Amino acid sequence: MIKNILICGVGGQGTVLAAKVLAQAAILDGQNVLSAETIGMAQRGGCVTSHVRICDRNQEIFSPLISQGQADILIAFDASEAVRNLSFLKKDGTVVVNEQIVQPTTASLTGKVFNKNDYLSFLKNQVKNVISVDAAQVCKELKSSKIVNMILLGAASKTGLVSKEDLKSALKVLVKPEFYELNVKAIDWN
Repeated sequence: MIKNILICGVGGQGTVLAAKVLAQAAILDGQNVLSAETIGMAQRGGCVTSHVRICDRNQEIFSPLISQGQADILIAFDASEAVRNLSFLKKDGTVVVNEQIVQPTTASLTGKVFNKNDYLSFLKNQVKNVISVDAAQVCKELKSSKIVNMILLGAASKTGLVSKEDLKSALKVLVKPEFYELNVKAIDWN
């Protein structure tokens, strides 16, 4: 069985590292993985999506990209990005969403403010399985704004996607030792 995970956010939020940690965790668990990122405008605060496809060792995956309507899990670093990428989610899929919204440039130009509650309500009306996370509050508690990615991966582990232990093992491979403990606290937060 193939598990399709789409990770989405805005450049600089850590979506690419989250995809790498998720892929490494699955590999450490003995699974096959293909992944790809679309990061075109990421350095300018643009949209970033990472496709991660995981399957058992005895199966094959032929493309790293997830087709519309095929994602089992959508991990969104921003509520508006969750809505924008909702077409990728399967009918019975799960959304793991950070409750925050990065206000787009157009909002500051027009004076319009995007309300996170509108986006979260929309998601909950459209999707049966929504795991909503107030990552800003967790970041405040753990005294770092750079751990949203691990907070969301920890929340996604509740779906049975990967274990928290495999995520922690992946961190040992991918992050500098001085950041390991903080990232582990983020994964274990929930």
